[in-house]
Amino acid sequence: MRIGTIAKVAVGAVGALAGAATAVYGKRLQTASTIEKVEVLDDGYGIYKMDVTYDYSIENIVKTDFEDSQGYVDAVLAEALPFLPVHIDLPSFGCSAMQIKTNDGDWLTGRNYDFRNNTSAMLVHCKPKGGYESLAFAALDNIGANDPLKSIKNRMACLTAPFICLDGINEKGVTVSVLTLDSKPTIQLTEKPALSTSLVMRLVLDRAATTDEAVELLSKYDMIALMGRDYHFFITDASGNSVAVEYDCETPDRTMTVTPTEVITNFFVMYGDRLDINEKNSKYGHGLDRYETILHVLLDADGSFERKTAWEALESASQLPNPEEITSNTQWSIVYDNTNRTAEVALRRNWDKKHTFALGKA
Repeated sequence: MRIGTIAKVAVGAVGALAGAATAVYGKRLQTASTIEKVEVLDDGYGIYKMDVTYDYSIENIVKTDFEDSQGYVDAVLAEALPFLPVHIDLPSFGCSAMQIKTNDGDWLTGRNYDFRNNTSAMLVHCKPKGGYESLAFAALDNIGANDPLKSIKNRMACLTAPFICLDGINEKGVTVSVLTLDSKPTIQLTEKPALSTSLVMRLVLDRAATTDEAVELLSKYDMIALMGRDYHFFITDASGNSVAVEYDCETPDRTMTVTPTEVITNFFVMYGDRLDINEKNSKYGHGLDRYETILHVLLDADGSFERKTAWEALESASQLPNPEEITSNTQWSIVYDNTNRTAEVALRRNWDKKHTFALGKA
């Protein structure tokens, strides 16, 4: 669909977008026109990709001083879709992740995104002014656009994608992933500006060249966990520095802590010694079974790691659908190559159908 065609439909849907409004939507409509199908599976869910060509601002969202999920939604919509009456829901996140170094010297980060609701995936390619180029993945079910090519409404909803990504890699080889926890949501309200769960992804991908830089960035912000859930973050880089960034559930101010780890699931890494396998473990979290499954795969490799080792670990920890578990049902699995800046993805446990994307070639 041509940009001009999209513009006519959008204008008809919202009334006359005149003057400044038309200028604002020029690059947004161009971004919407870049959406392409990569593959659609037999079940109707697929992988799509888009190039974000409009100029977005993290600062515009942060300065709204949101204190809850609805406040963040409103701030994202004001930045991505000004003037348009669009509703989105923000996600909860399951998952498993790990980092290994191959025999060839490449650092790889593996990631399963597990979530109860079925979803298509959007590869979001960003190249912000003054920031780092990145590839990241967003769950389209969270914005009601599993088929983003179905309508202009779905295309326009995808303009929010830079702010709802769940994992990604940037041109410096830094990756970041978000995973859910079972503790009470972190709400920090000091004098610092506030970040939401999803905005962490964009901040790290756009501005961090190393894991240490990412940690330093996050230390400058309060954290507000969204959608009634708590979360932690797995950050890795091209030097092999991999950490869990967590907000201590044992402290009143939810102190940010950083714990080195090569494997992470849905429990506090800092309190890993307080868990029992196959248990919810109260506020400390769950997923010790998947954590140990990944460790067994890595131990069986006996220090000889190849790309297939990462995929074997992800497959071993993948989950079938379970309507009772929000962190079941592996929607996508990705091996990010921190060294070569690529992303290889398999959708919905289709291990024989992988797609590879490279920075600069999205």
